[in-house]
Amino acid sequence: MNALRSLFNSVGEPPRYPIEALAAAVREGNFRAIGRAISLVENRAPQHQDFVRLLYVPARQARVVGVTGPPGAGKSTLVAGLAGRLRESGAKVGILAIDPTSSFTGGALLGDRVRMHQLYTDPGVFIRSMATRGAMGGLAPATQDAVDILNAARFDWIIVETVGVGQDEVDVVRSVDTVVLVTLPGLGDDIQAIKAGIMEIADIFVINKADREGVDRTVRDLQMMLGMTEWAGWTPPILKTVASRGEGLEGLVKEADSHRRWLESGNELVQRRRDQLRLRVENILKEKVLNTARRDDGLDSELDRALREGTDPYGIAERLFSGVVAVSTGMPIPQGRSS
Repeated sequence: MNALRSLFNSVGEPPRYPIEALAAAVREGNFRAIGRAISLVENRAPQHQDFVRLLYVPARQARVVGVTGPPGAGKSTLVAGLAGRLRESGAKVGILAIDPTSSFTGGALLGDRVRMHQLYTDPGVFIRSMATRGAMGGLAPATQDAVDILNAARFDWIIVETVGVGQDEVDVVRSVDTVVLVTLPGLGDDIQAIKAGIMEIADIFVINKADREGVDRTVRDLQMMLGMTEWAGWTPPILKTVASRGEGLEGLVKEADSHRRWLESGNELVQRRRDQLRLRVENILKEKVLNTARRDDGLDSELDRALREGTDPYGIAERLFSGVVAVSTGMPIPQGRSS
């Protein structure tokens, strides 16, 4: 306990390191430590890479579910209800709500936290809003690091609720084990948009607000689209829920369990974890290359130079990449490239 107390000064102050003590507090399930750990990786603090290494477990035990869909479909209400059902069975639940980023402050709007207020007093539920900060695919850059933190804290279920941003959101399937696509009756032509970008990544379809008119037509539309796609071993079920009244949520838990068993019955879970690792490594590489290119205003200098000389974008990128390679290998910086 003394080690835990030493991590915290007063509310709002940063944790006292070493990061080993923070990692130990996370493993013990201390919510304040978990929150500060996620802040550390979200802010890309200098220690964040070493911190993630301390907590990283290749064979993740938590069930990671992504909940996605168009705005207004009731994703947050559904997530809150799903978490409540899971808690009834004694499961420990972590929720990562990916919020739109304010274009002025860079912060999350925290709407999901407001809608999940009934869960705050539950000691078995942890909720964290994270900002997309311009990331494609509706996922915060540090989402996978945050999943590692919650997994290390021994949460049984981790629910990632993503921003409804359309086709770019297909990246969510590469970051979770089970994808739940939430829609609602009466979308009309919007169903075609779902088909264009998100349809093929869903493991479970949920028609929320199923007490509205047009639910049967929406079921038929989804069934028709499912019939036009070849599915390897798992055909996504179509569920109807009224999350605001808690209706249909037990069926969602049952199907999520069934999908997990299917993943574990063959090689599919291993393949998904490999895809997740690939995405993560690619994003880390992109981040490292960009950070090196931006070092000491190198990127801005190259842009100013390109505007003066009329250099095309490919030429700019080639010069910057040559500089990145030179920095990483210790070779001389190419002429005209800032160090």
